[in-house]
Amino acid sequence: MKYRSILMAAMAALCLFPAGWAGLAHAQHRADPQRLSQPGGSTLILFGDPQGYIKYDLNQPLFDLCMAWVADNVRPLNIQAVLFTGDMVEQNDNNALDRRMLNQSSRQMWEAVSNGIRRIDGKVPYIICGGNHDYGFKHAEDPHTYLPDYFTFERQGDAIKERLVAEYPNREGRASLENSAYELTLPGWDHKLLVITSEFYPSDGALEWAGKLLASDKYKDHYGVYLTHSYMRCSGRCGNALQKQEKYGISQTPGNNSGEQIWEKLVRKSPNLRLVLCGHHGHGLAPDGSDDYRQSIGWRVDRNDAGKEVFQMMFNVQTLGGGWEGNGGDGWLRILEFLPDGKTVKVRTYSPLFGISKLTRHLANRTEPYDQFDFSIEK
Repeated sequence: MKYRSILMAAMAALCLFPAGWAGLAHAQHRADPQRLSQPGGSTLILFGDPQGYIKYDLNQPLFDLCMAWVADNVRPLNIQAVLFTGDMVEQNDNNALDRRMLNQSSRQMWEAVSNGIRRIDGKVPYIICGGNHDYGFKHAEDPHTYLPDYFTFERQGDAIKERLVAEYPNREGRASLENSAYELTLPGWDHKLLVITSEFYPSDGALEWAGKLLASDKYKDHYGVYLTHSYMRCSGRCGNALQKQEKYGISQTPGNNSGEQIWEKLVRKSPNLRLVLCGHHGHGLAPDGSDDYRQSIGWRVDRNDAGKEVFQMMFNVQTLGGGWEGNGGDGWLRILEFLPDGKTVKVRTYSPLFGISKLTRHLANRTEPYDQFDFSIEK
C-alpha cells in the first residue's frame, strides 16, 4: 500500500507539472539561444522582402524555419510584433513560369508564404506592407493584389484584436491591412508605439490618413513607426539616398508617392514619426557577385520640421545566399530590442539558419557597425 501511494503521488505530480519535470526532461537544446540584453525589454522582429525564399520550392523551408524561430522566441525575446517590408511573393498573378527566375506559380507562392506565416497566427501580431511584386501581374502594372485575400484580420484573431486601431481602404476600395495602424505598449516606455503600414507607393489619400492619425489627440504623444516598401536605397553604392520615382505602372500613376515624396508629404511634417522601415532596394551583391552586406542595408538620420531625429532603416536580404537565384537570404532578420529605459533601441542582425547548428552558430550574428548598433529616441 505504501509503494502504491508513492507511485500515485508521482503520477499526479507529472500530470500537474507537465511543463516542469517532464518538459525539462525532453526540452530541445538550442544551439544558439537568443536572449534580451537586459531583463524587462521587448523586441520587434524585422524581415526584409521574403520573395527569394518563396519563388523556389527548395528555398521555402528556409522561410518556414525563420517563422518557426519566431514562434519559438515569442517569450524569450518578448516579441511584440513581426514586421515585413513587402514583396511577399515574386509575382502577384501569373502562371507562366520563367524558369530562369522561379519555379512556382503565383498561387503556389501566395500559399507558401501564407502557410509559413501561419506558424505565428494568434501567437504574435504581424504587420505587412505591400511591395511592388505583390501587385499587378508581374511588375506592379496595376493595383490589383492578393494580399487582402491571404492576410486578413480574422486569421490573426486576438493577437491584433486590441492592437489594430485604424485602417484605410486599398486602391481597389477594399478593406485591407495594407494601410493599417497598430498600437503597441512596450515595457518601460512612457510613449506607446503607433506602427503604420502602407501599400506600395502610397497614394496621397493614404499619406493624408497616416498624417491625420499621427496628429490626432489620441496618438500625438505616441512614437510613430512607418513601415513602407520603397523609401530609401542602400548604404553601399546607393549612399542611403531617398528613392526617386520608379518605372512601375503604379509608381507612374499621379498621386502615388516615391520615398522623396513620402518624406516631404508625411515624415518631415509629423513631429512624432520617429522611425521609418523599408525594404525593396537592397541588392546585396559586390561587383564580383559575392555577398556584400552593405548593399542589403540602409541607414540615415534626418531631423523633421519639429527638430526631432527621424531614424530611417532599409533592410532587404533577397540576394544574400547566392545572388538573385540563390537561397533567398540566408535566414537574415533584424532584432530591434527596445530597452526598458524607454529610449534606447538595440539593433542586431541574426540568422536562425546559421544559429540552428553548433557548427555554424559562429556565423549567426553580423557584427559590423552597420549591422549591430544602438540608437536613442529623444523625447
